[in-house]
Order: sequence, then C-alpha cells, then structure tokens
Amino acid sequence: MGETNARSNSHKHWRFGTNSQQNIQLRSRSSSNSRSSSPESPPKSLMENLMGLLRVRIKRGVNLAVRDVRSSDPYVVIKMGKQKLKTRVIKRDVNPEWNEDLTLSVVDPHASVSLTIYDHDTFSKDDKMGDAEFEILPFIEALKMNVTGLPNGTVVKRIQQSRDNYLADESRITYINGKLVQDMILRLRNVECGELEIQLNWIDLPGSKGL
Repeated sequence: MGETNARSNSHKHWRFGTNSQQNIQLRSRSSSNSRSSSPESPPKSLMENLMGLLRVRIKRGVNLAVRDVRSSDPYVVIKMGKQKLKTRVIKRDVNPEWNEDLTLSVVDPHASVSLTIYDHDTFSKDDKMGDAEFEILPFIEALKMNVTGLPNGTVVKRIQQSRDNYLADESRITYINGKLVQDMILRLRNVECGELEIQLNWIDLPGSKGL
C-alpha cells in the first residue's frame, strides 16, 4: 500500500513538473513576442517613403578664398532638409582635395542640396568661404531611364550652365562601370572666388520605396 501511494505521488509530481515547463515556455514566447514588437524596431513608414541614398563625393576645391594670413583651413558642410553632414578640415590649402563621400537619404526627388565652405578657426567663429546649391531632379530622372549595357563613358544627359543654376561648366551624367554618375563644378557665391567639384552616385536600398 505504501509503495502504491509513493508511485501515485511520484506520478503526480511528474505531471506538475510538465505543467511548469509549459508555463515557462509560454512566458518565454510571450516575452519574445513583446520584444519583436517593441518601439526599438524602425517604423515601416520610414522605409516606405525612402527612395534611396544619394552619395555626394566632395572631390576638391579650386582657387578658394584666403581667410587666414596667407591661406585657409577649409571644410565643406552639405545640407538637405534636416540632414547635415561635413567633411574633414584640410589645413593651409586653398586648392584642397577631399575625395570624401557624404551620404544623404532621399525622400523627395525635388529636393535641393546646399553646400557651404568654411575656414576652420581655433579661437574664433569659423569664417564662410562661399556657398552653392544644386537640384537632384536631373540625376533622379536619368536614373529612372534604367539604362544598361552602354559602353563605358557614355554621356546619358547634359545639364548646361545658366543663370538659374550654380554650374561653372556643363554637367554630365555618365554611364561608368555599369552605373550612372553626375559630375559637377559649382561656382561659389557670396565670396570673391572659388569653385567646388563634386560627383553624385546613387545607392538602391533593399526594402525602400525605390525610384
């Protein structure tokens, strides 16, 4: 009789242990689900509105203004909407070569990008060395043509210098190594001299709205 009760109690204890495991598994699944739907995940709407990424290569400045005794310590700041990025400072050079990529998120094909060159000062406010602006729409329109298989170096589109833009010379959108790039030379305003050479590249982002 004692053995029978012992077996019965042992059997009941085993069943209780199984229920505890089930409860633990349920709590684990519940906490896992709460983590996956937490606010830390990026809102889907951000990707739905994003067309892609515009990579602006700041190549070099030409004949920039002198803001120190004999030279300047220039750097470039670019802005599009609320986005703001800048290059590194190059010391004592009015013909600096940055060859630096700055990447912007694009949600509006009609947006414009502004560029301002500053002279870095250690003990006072940085001085402006001119500014310029360009529209991204011509580049976006060329990208939408979906050109493929062209000979390397083929010019797909030309944008002429005019009073309505900041181009110092004709800008060309060219097919290079299987993709389109746009080269520009921008004349700086609000300054006595200077030009800025840049190049535009496009990056498709998986999961975004696209072009």
